[in-house]
Amino acid sequence: MHQEADHRVPVLVVGGSLVGLSTSLFLGRLGVPHMLVERHAGTSIHPRGRGNNVRTMELFRVAGIEPEIKTAASLLADNHGILQTPTLVGDAGEWLFKHIDPGGGLARFSPTGWCLCSQNDLEPVLLESARRLGGDLRYSHEMESFEQDPEGVTAIVRDRGTDERYTVRADYLVAADGPRSPVRHRLGIGQTGPGELFANVSLTFRSKLLADVVGDRRFICCYLTDPEADGALLPVDNAEHWVFHAPWHPERGETLEEFTEERCARHIRRAVGVSDLDVEITGKASWRAAERVADRYAAGRVFLAGDSAHEMSPTGAFGSNTGIQDAHNLAWKLAAVLGGWAGPGLLETYDTERRPVAVATSARASARSVEHSHPGFAPAPGIGSGARGGILNVVLGYRYRYGAVVGADPAQEVVPEGMRLTGDPGSRAPHMWLRRSGERISTLDLYERSMVLLSDAQGNGGWHAAALRVAGAGGDGVRLEAYRVGAGAGAELTCVADGPGGQEAADWARVHGTTADGAVLVRPDGFVAWRSPGAVPDPEATLRQVLAAVLRTD
Repeated sequence: MHQEADHRVPVLVVGGSLVGLSTSLFLGRLGVPHMLVERHAGTSIHPRGRGNNVRTMELFRVAGIEPEIKTAASLLADNHGILQTPTLVGDAGEWLFKHIDPGGGLARFSPTGWCLCSQNDLEPVLLESARRLGGDLRYSHEMESFEQDPEGVTAIVRDRGTDERYTVRADYLVAADGPRSPVRHRLGIGQTGPGELFANVSLTFRSKLLADVVGDRRFICCYLTDPEADGALLPVDNAEHWVFHAPWHPERGETLEEFTEERCARHIRRAVGVSDLDVEITGKASWRAAERVADRYAAGRVFLAGDSAHEMSPTGAFGSNTGIQDAHNLAWKLAAVLGGWAGPGLLETYDTERRPVAVATSARASARSVEHSHPGFAPAPGIGSGARGGILNVVLGYRYRYGAVVGADPAQEVVPEGMRLTGDPGSRAPHMWLRRSGERISTLDLYERSMVLLSDAQGNGGWHAAALRVAGAGGDGVRLEAYRVGAGAGAELTCVADGPGGQEAADWARVHGTTADGAVLVRPDGFVAWRSPGAVPDPEATLRQVLAAVLRTD
């Protein structure tokens, strides 16, 4: 059948929401031809999924679209914190937190920061960028079925506009087709976790007077706690467009039809505390929060990403961010295997690395909902317990204990208690400011298309010369870049003094947990693959052995 396919592509992506579009973007950046099919006619029109965490913004920074995202997010650039209050009238209530990065401490860890950009504003940026990179993105096209064999996947796709069907032959299929994922069901992959947590109805509405009631309280979200009219209020433009999440209880027999415009407007007025508030309901969408993780992230040549792989409570915006980071992890591995510089076994590490992260993160998301008393959430005993604490370690400090890493500590927690980004194998490589050919960059800007070996410009480990020999070996084909860091004529990268008053530049080797005679190998996704604390008798042989283990070419 696949001999007569209408289209042939290395990768077919099913689903064109945030995760599918991010998959397309990352594949495009790596030069991997692909097709994306999405059954809806266009990108999201509903303002949801607005919190883009610092790790996601790092990925978008490296992909070159951070400025465009910040432009799309400009209306909410000054919104910070979560407010919880019985009413918006007066100054009652308390801030659960007022600033997401109080004191600017995040700058120690990252070259970027959090960004509040709603899905309906972010998706068009991703779409345009993915198409600019050559992605074949097809909306109003639905995959109806697929079959796989040892060499690839054959899918039947229907153009919903013309009702015509065509076949697509791909080496691999990425299913970013949502929480009810037909692909996951077709593969027979089950899910584990507590299941459904609560349900809400999301209401978009217009109110010109609400901004006066809100005043100068520029929150990300406000939990309104009137027992008769609780809910979550979110600004869209801080002026007249808003979103309100109202509790919905289908488990009590409550239907969506009961959420009439009159009832919804009355609910919002009471929740806000202004009985004559002007409220014009402009949209309504139901959603259910759940905590579930797929039992496997792959079957043969088919991979799950985003909501098809995991569902999480929306509190903390963990779900979409975890999905985008799934896409990034998978994209470089697909590119490496398709490019011939990694073995197919590398793709097995996608499940090994990303599934434990989803299990730990989904538990943290449920805990966050308990902490915030999310409207409509009455947690069963045990749900959301034992996972309290900050969130920076969850979004930036997670570890890959097994997978495409050598020397990771298997006893380390997937999400450690504190923030320790010190170059440990399996962790996100540390951020430092550097200068390269006169340009100020972050270490994280080095990592995208190849493996990268960092060594000291004045060290005696022989790592740089060894890496050049490995990279230059015609038969190996491994994508490896090598940089010498430090002072002196041989350095490609110099450390930049940063901070008020020009603090002394940090020692890159110390920051990365090694010495001047050691080396650090970083993957294209910015995670440390391996680290040598010092010199070894034969650096070239060691480096070849490590690369073979990481890339599964041995």
